[in-house]
Amino acid sequence: MSRRDNVEARCNGCHLHASLCICPLIPRLRPRTRLTLLVHYREARKPTNTGQLAARCLERSRVCLVGDREHPLPAALWGGSELPLLLYPDADAVPLSNYANCKEPVVLIVPDGNWRQAGKMRRRVPGLAGVQCVTLPEALPTTYRLRAEPKSGGLATLEAVAYALRILEGEGEGENGEAISSAMLGLFRVMVERTLWLRGSLPSDQVFGGIPQAALAKDPRGTI
Repeated sequence: MSRRDNVEARCNGCHLHASLCICPLIPRLRPRTRLTLLVHYREARKPTNTGQLAARCLERSRVCLVGDREHPLPAALWGGSELPLLLYPDADAVPLSNYANCKEPVVLIVPDGNWRQAGKMRRRVPGLAGVQCVTLPEALPTTYRLRAEPKSGGLATLEAVAYALRILEGEGEGENGEAISSAMLGLFRVMVERTLWLRGSLPSDQVFGGIPQAALAKDPRGTI
């Protein structure tokens, strides 16, 4: 049995092998936009899930499980003074850039699951049918190499959130969109490349930020 498959060896927070934990590296960012992540309950358990990592980076974010009868969705996903936007390329979607200078407080609602799961959420989650769908620009770069991507140009959920905040946050005071996006994408690259190293797909000297000495000494790529 490989160590990477041993649940007990994983961090409960980031789900990486304990010796590769990235929890101390997670930034605490304060965007004006509030993130509400709708994660399919089957996606939530996967160690390669990136949406929940995105939520941990952002203050005031909210994670809601979809399809879990033991954890029903809250009655309201956004407040009365907030403008909800659903990041999903449905037929009526408009460019997210239309809201780049929005004066209202925005709640960015992001479905997190495979394309089939995410596509059903707008119809099945109460209230979402009337929320405006928005899309990111095409051909944004991705560094996600942990799963096969069925859709050309697809992004990991964390990448999509980071690019969306780059647009929505603009160049205002404090942490602007570029700074927020860069911090999140930097953490994402560490997560991806440490995982690739664990799989034996990337040499340690090519891993962004390096491999912790504890992991090199113990070498969790072995077997138990």
